[in-house]
Amino acid sequence: MSAVKSIYAGVRALGIAEEDDRRALYERVTGKRRLREMTPSEKSAVVDELRRMGFRPAGGRRRLDGSYAPKLQALWIAAWNLGLVRSRDDAALLAFVKRQAGVDHTRFLHDAAAAASAIEGLKGWIARDGGVDWSDREDRPRWQRDHGAKIALAQWWRLPDVRAAAGQHFTAAVYEITGPKSGLHALHRLDWRAVNNAWGARIRAGAGAAQEA
Repeated sequence: MSAVKSIYAGVRALGIAEEDDRRALYERVTGKRRLREMTPSEKSAVVDELRRMGFRPAGGRRRLDGSYAPKLQALWIAAWNLGLVRSRDDAALLAFVKRQAGVDHTRFLHDAAAAASAIEGLKGWIARDGGVDWSDREDRPRWQRDHGAKIALAQWWRLPDVRAAAGQHFTAAVYEITGPKSGLHALHRLDWRAVNNAWGARIRAGAGAAQEA
């Protein structure tokens, strides 16, 4: 697969649907916002970054069809990264949508009330069993309004090697993945997605080890 095809596959697999987000990713890695402006080595650097963020070429993930599909798919991946589901496969997500909204596929999910039932049901489950606080309280730092940050905060306490006294090390652990920043407020949503994917792999590995024991 060429570097360009790998990049297209990678942004689809990671759910980077907005063009501005893709451009920001390209610029962060290469200083250039368009693929056609990049050298082959710069395109390879983008592929490497997508892999660091969790993209696995052999397991490329197509985006589901439908207006509400991106939101549902992003929430399902969040549940997977929290260790709540064993598979990120879309078949399991579609089964959930059918139970919640009574439709066989996200492409048939047109009614706003039915879509809200599926989305809020999934968010409620993630909050209840995954510990994610979706609220935007005024007493919380602004960086915690990013959904990826909210997921990361819940993931932190589910990591197999984190102890109750380790909360002060959250920022340092984040920077191990994103690289040093001027503060957590400086992280982009793609940085939080990289954290979610990296910590999700650790949570799943820990759960697998516990099951084997």
